[in-house]
Amino acid sequence: MELFLKGFCEAINLLLSGDDGVYSAIMVSVSVSSYSLFTSLFLGIPLGFCLGYFRFPGQRILRTIVDTLLALPTVFIGLMVYTMLSRSGPLGELGLLFTVKAIAVGQVILGLPIIMALTAAQVESLDRRIRETLMGLGASPRDILLATVQEARFGIMAAAVAAYGRILTEVGISMMVGGNIKYHTRTITTAIALETGKGEFVTGIALGIVLLVIALLVNTILSFIKRRWQ
Repeated sequence: MELFLKGFCEAINLLLSGDDGVYSAIMVSVSVSSYSLFTSLFLGIPLGFCLGYFRFPGQRILRTIVDTLLALPTVFIGLMVYTMLSRSGPLGELGLLFTVKAIAVGQVILGLPIIMALTAAQVESLDRRIRETLMGLGASPRDILLATVQEARFGIMAAAVAAYGRILTEVGISMMVGGNIKYHTRTITTAIALETGKGEFVTGIALGIVLLVIALLVNTILSFIKRRWQ
């Protein structure tokens, strides 16, 4: 308990002292995870909608694959992205390895199955009579899509929260393809791993508390938006 209290006091000191390394890690974590989330939502919502709404050959197999990818280890994603972006890899000429963009690529791969699977599950749970009613009223396919997404908005928001939590707290991808470079690709999670490895447990706990506060702020904002929608 004493160690945790010291970590809490250290977290306050780190934030009030304006430490460049701490604020750089916070900015990198928030910016890259937010970009990865928006990209995952942009790709995952339409794909998840199609997966849960339409019936086509191989749908169950595809759904099983997407559900399986929910448990994809972050270190394996990091290894895949590293192999693709290394000099001997097919995308090595892009020079993305050990950059924030490389971290974003891995985090999108991490978040995309979460958005797809939860969106598909939410769409499947909707009353099928909604589509029949809209079609009977002469609604266009675009109107049907928008109305369905509107009905499933709370489930999609839950998917966004789950994906953001997983993206924000991952460490394997950021460590492997970001390189944990200070002021460049170091995130809060990789900073925690570094400080803990050096035996600086109080600093590690302090950074963990900062990460928890960021997650709390994000969930508070989303809860406020949900109440406004209701």
